[in-house]
Amino acid sequence: MEIDPFIFRLSIFILSIFVGYYVVWSVTPSLHTPLMSVTNAISSVIIVGAIIAALAGYSDSILSISSIFGYAAIILAAINIFGGFLVTQRMLQMYKKKKNKK
Repeated sequence: MEIDPFIFRLSIFILSIFVGYYVVWSVTPSLHTPLMSVTNAISSVIIVGAIIAALAGYSDSILSISSIFGYAAIILAAINIFGGFLVTQRMLQMYKKKKNKK
């Protein structure tokens, strides 16, 4: 009996959702800043791949499917990178010592 490839990939996707949820929520607060740095680095690699996908169309039209998905991936990864830097900056502010005003 052969498993349908769609069902196989869907089950891996659902399993990765659960694993990701439990991994992210079990991280201690002191590790959030390094974790955000790693996700920003991964997102920058995603942008490189998205640029390649956006420019890899064989047709003369700029509105091919690969171009549309590539541009959408660029936008979403850029939002993720800039949001990650903002969150990292705010978390680093939490670790700075506060000056006493007298």
